[in-house]
Amino acid sequence: MSAAAAQPVVAEIVRSGFVEGHHYGSIVALAADGTVEWSVGDVEAPVLPRSSNKPVQALAMVELGLDLPDDLLALACASHSGEPFHVEGVRRTLASAGLDESALQTPPDFPLDDAAREAVLRAGGARTPILMNCSGKHAAMLATCVLRGWDTGTYLAPDHPLQVAIIDTFARLTGEPVTTVAVDGCGAPLLSTSLTGLARAFSSLAAATEGPQRRVADAIRRHPEFVSGTTRDELALLRAVPGMIGKAGAESVYAVALPDGRAWALKTDDGAPRVRPVLMAEALRRSGVLDEEGVDAEAVRSTGRLELLGGGVPVGEIRAVF
Repeated sequence: MSAAAAQPVVAEIVRSGFVEGHHYGSIVALAADGTVEWSVGDVEAPVLPRSSNKPVQALAMVELGLDLPDDLLALACASHSGEPFHVEGVRRTLASAGLDESALQTPPDFPLDDAAREAVLRAGGARTPILMNCSGKHAAMLATCVLRGWDTGTYLAPDHPLQVAIIDTFARLTGEPVTTVAVDGCGAPLLSTSLTGLARAFSSLAAATEGPQRRVADAIRRHPEFVSGTTRDELALLRAVPGMIGKAGAESVYAVALPDGRAWALKTDDGAPRVRPVLMAEALRRSGVLDEEGVDAEAVRSTGRLELLGGGVPVGEIRAVF
């Protein structure tokens, strides 16, 4: 039996009262002391967390000496929407190292944000490396290489000193060895861990009271719009829960954590991005976060509300069932 077939149903696709499909996946919630509070599915098998790895990659760069302002450090953690302030931020990071966008090895792309993409097209623009959502991370990688005197032409090679350092930091924070080094969509090395390991890494960042980990966590807290974009569900969630850090990734991966060390990580097997916020909102509700002081419970619920339309009006929903 494949791993996908073994995972339980975590959400139902309901149209006009009829369940027309399912999402399968796994979810883990860590208590403040790092123990598993509850889980659904297999949360110990290795997965590829995709862009959810970015805050830990950014941590490795800070530990190597990278010293960016908080907004640009948040952008180093980002899958940004390609809005003008994101693009300007990438240029600022590159300029701080004496580089320009020609140094980026991200694949050419359009902005993720609909309005930003339409603006580029109206202006006669084309796909470019700086508009690709991972360009903030790549710019930070290049700046780190310049700082350390490392080759910038091969910064994506798995055996490059930068990537070796990132692997070491990632293994330390997840508490697990990296068993697979794949290639992410942006071309950078992609490191495997379990969902439990991913949650453990986010817990370590969120609970830090000083040092590089606290710097990365505070950058995310102070500038969450740089980590995603002004219209994204991730931004709405981080603004709704005081002190929360979080990062979504491709293939429906999501990890968040609170300053007391509690953390959650999830993934669906079909990789559908639409169900990701639905599952996280329910995970936080199940753990009692929505009842806590200062939390905008309705805003959290809204991030997890996904209506299905028929004839232009709501006729169903995707609902969590774990």
